Amino acid sequence: METLTVALDKVLLLATLVTTDLARFERESGLTTARIHLLWVLGAAGPSTQKSLAEALGVTPRNVTGLVDALAQSGHVSREPHPTDRRATLVTPTRKGRKTIRDLVESHEELAQQLFGAVPPRRLAAFVTTLDETIDIFSRLMEETS
Repeated sequence: METLTVALDKVLLLATLVTTDLARFERESGLTTARIHLLWVLGAAGPSTQKSLAEALGVTPRNVTGLVDALAQSGHVSREPHPTDRRATLVTPTRKGRKTIRDLVESHEELAQQLFGAVPPRRLAAFVTTLDETIDIFSRLMEETS
């Protein structure tokens, strides 16, 4: 049983470290976690409707409207006419938004290299598999309690 609690303690410590690093990035960038996540999705998907962003983020369309409003006000995104649906608009990264997205991707890749670059591929694959299983179990537990 002790090994189980040691493993959980290490996961909790890792979560704390990740949260601390994210808080540092928020302070430096002036963006909230939710805004960073929206920019990350835009970076992966390209210009998107607010509806598709809401689905990708797992939030309500109203929540996305607030995020997009704030990112438009800070100069990270703009709303552009949809080329085929005149009722929809596309949320599009601006030059500032594209730079922020590039910075996010570079920071992500650099941290991945720093954390896992020296780990042998078999050990890394086993670690990823264990994380996937842990995330699946924890997700199910969270669903059962909500």
